[in-house]
Amino acid sequence: MNTEKDFSPLTPSIVRALNDKLYEKRKVAALEIEKLVREFVAQSNSTQIKHVIQILAMEFALSQHPHSRKGGLIGLAACSIALGKDSGLYLKELIEPVLTCFNDSDSRLRYYACEALYNIVKVARGAVVPHFNVLFDGLSKLAADPDPNVKSGSELLDRLLKDIVTESNKFDLVAFVPLLRERIYSNNQYARQFIISWILVLESVPGINLLDYLPEILDGLFQILGDGSKEIRKTCEVVLGEFLKEIKKTPSSVKFAEMANILVIHCQGSDESKLTNDLIQLTAMSWMREFIQLAGRVVLPYSSGILTAVLPCLSFDDRKKSTKEAANACNHSLMKLVTPEDDVEEAGVGSEPPQQDDTPSRTQDTLDNSLNASQDSVGFSNISFFTPASPDRAQVTLDLDGIVQVLDRHLHDPATGMMTRITVLKWLYHLYIKTPRKMFRHTDSLFPMLLKTLSDESDEVILKDLEVLAEIASSPAGQTDALGSCDISDSKSELQVRGSTKSVQLSGFGSKGADCSPSTPSMNSYFYKFMINLLKRFSMERKLLEMRGTFIIRQLCLLLNAENIFHSMADILLKEEDLKFASIMVQTLNTILLTSAELFQLRNQLKDLHTQESCALFCCLYRSWCHNPVATVSLCFLTQNYKHAYDLIQKFGDLEVTVDFLMEVDKLVQLIECPIFTYLRLQLLDVENNPYLIKALYGLLMLLPQSQAFMMLSHRLRCVPNPELMRAAPQKKPADSSKPAPVHIDYGELLQHFDRVQNKHLEVRHQRAGRAEHPDRKLVL
Repeated sequence: MNTEKDFSPLTPSIVRALNDKLYEKRKVAALEIEKLVREFVAQSNSTQIKHVIQILAMEFALSQHPHSRKGGLIGLAACSIALGKDSGLYLKELIEPVLTCFNDSDSRLRYYACEALYNIVKVARGAVVPHFNVLFDGLSKLAADPDPNVKSGSELLDRLLKDIVTESNKFDLVAFVPLLRERIYSNNQYARQFIISWILVLESVPGINLLDYLPEILDGLFQILGDGSKEIRKTCEVVLGEFLKEIKKTPSSVKFAEMANILVIHCQGSDESKLTNDLIQLTAMSWMREFIQLAGRVVLPYSSGILTAVLPCLSFDDRKKSTKEAANACNHSLMKLVTPEDDVEEAGVGSEPPQQDDTPSRTQDTLDNSLNASQDSVGFSNISFFTPASPDRAQVTLDLDGIVQVLDRHLHDPATGMMTRITVLKWLYHLYIKTPRKMFRHTDSLFPMLLKTLSDESDEVILKDLEVLAEIASSPAGQTDALGSCDISDSKSELQVRGSTKSVQLSGFGSKGADCSPSTPSMNSYFYKFMINLLKRFSMERKLLEMRGTFIIRQLCLLLNAENIFHSMADILLKEEDLKFASIMVQTLNTILLTSAELFQLRNQLKDLHTQESCALFCCLYRSWCHNPVATVSLCFLTQNYKHAYDLIQKFGDLEVTVDFLMEVDKLVQLIECPIFTYLRLQLLDVENNPYLIKALYGLLMLLPQSQAFMMLSHRLRCVPNPELMRAAPQKKPADSSKPAPVHIDYGELLQHFDRVQNKHLEVRHQRAGRAEHPDRKLVL
């Protein structure tokens, strides 16, 4: 430095001392500067004060010579001390050169700069608040300084500045938030500690409402929550906990929508270590739970994003039990927000309120139980992002399309956990109950996946899947006139629906038809589509039929009308081209009909063929049951058509008797001994009026080889009283005027149908065996 340059009012001795390499000499110069400035203060000579500060800043603090910079820093601090309460008038000039030295490459000089600024701030106190941003910016750099002395000095200055801000009522939060938002994304551990400590301080100041600006820093807070330092994570947890307390106290002023998307992202985990990732996910899910409960229907437009985050967490194991429970609470609360009012069209023209029919009320208890069960039990692309929304209830719109897209995506993903799949199906069922008209727009796209889900490994998943399919098949919203058209995609020929007062043509798969009405008023146009596709699935997946077929059909009989199910399946099987599958399917349906408690009412209906409806049902079942001769006989036993059963057994001599055939006869004999056929066994006491029953049973006995079933049936027939009466002509019972006149059934035509079906089976077996057809083996029609 040029010592001959004029630095007045600084004396040459002061200038030399400030440039000296020894600290003690620079300190003496600082004392002289302090004395000089005090004199100027006493004289109110602000011009000279500014001149001294300018010389110390430009000629010393910003000098190229390190010792000069050190002298300038201590000189500026001395000026501040001399100024006392008046230092606030010159803070800009005092602070800026010191902050510039924070970036010096010399750690000792950075330490001196920190010391100088400490003295300046200590003297100025509240006057530094308007300059807080530049001070904070400089401190945030020193907090991450590699030199421990500099870091220690910055901590002292940091504590002093926090005390000043806490005492002040002039803190400019609006100007500070952009800087905070920028600095909060620092990856340096010490910088994060500095940032989080300041947020904690500001949050505790009564006059500073940091909650209004939480959306701008929330993502950064979750980033800090994933820090490797336990101390930093703990402090961040405390900060987030304080914010959440405030949110609960004043939910009406909280910007839920602006923060919800941040929670969605962090609920899905990150690339952090497992420990920090679990903590971030749990905290975000806990916040999401509170948001849904506090904001209510305001979050409905963003429900697809919430589900994207929540659904995968439902399949967590006990290692993430807390996160799983929080996700369950989120899901349960969100589901309860969906109400029938969400089924109203957005457009004002032509929209009607949702119909208050029996279906929603009928299923409401079941739905509530399902929601309660969901509460007890527990990364996809295209995440739905949140946008700010008005809290006005009238403007709240359910994002149904987005929800269905998320649910469908989880069903399609083979990696989706069991509890997540169950919850997805609960959601679909809930939406079909609450918003049926809107949901049926998505049915065609959902239907194939719902059918595929029937092959799931979990029985509980299948049960929920069947509930959804049953609701689709029975909801009034699924009627043809509500949909405009009915797409029943089957490659087979047209089906004639029987069993109702009117006959309706069902178009084959891939065609559109306006007349897709159900066979009974309780079923809609999707019912037959469901039945056709279910049988197709059984046909393509024989293992599914073998392992779960009975389970699926029995559950459907509980969820839907059993008569409709059997009637429709019989109609479809009548046109089945795969005769072996038709035979297996009939055998399965017959076993269910004869043994399942769910079919008690249907069995009673078939026992007494005195109504047009019961006779029509019998004839419908009979025509398809003909695919399996033994099942046809058992159906005749059930309906007390004993003479026809005897006529059928007489034809068994012309059939190809196989081991499988004999096994079915064996099972029929065992069924006769079951409680289902108690009435049949009691009718053996009335030999006079039931000769064909006894003859039919003897016919079965003659078909059987000497086996356990043979001995069982033989022993039963030996118990028949007075067998001599079997050869006597049957006597008619006296007419009972209380019973309706029997409905006529053309049993001759039914026998001819049985013969035709068996001939088809015989031809197919011959073709499979690779040998020519033998006309003499055909039954005589």
